[in-house]
Amino acid sequence: MATGATDSPATLYGPVSLVLGTVALIAAVFSGFVGIAIPLLAGSLAVTFGVVGLVNKLNRGQCAIGLATGSLGVLYPVLLVAALNA
Repeated sequence: MATGATDSPATLYGPVSLVLGTVALIAAVFSGFVGIAIPLLAGSLAVTFGVVGLVNKLNRGQCAIGLATGSLGVLYPVLLVAALNA
């Protein structure tokens, strides 16, 4: 039996965060067409999975990129709406 089993659902935090962050960033760029709900939802999930993955120290590079793109995907539409309403 192997001592360090790396096959667990926790190893998917990095790839899921990376994919959701990319979706959030792309949807944020096209937020005029798709609305702001998709980037906000995908971005917040990417940030959540990125932080959980960084805490568990699994796939840290993917988690960091997912965290960065997810936070940009959340902040871009929020700041755009704030700038247009000011």
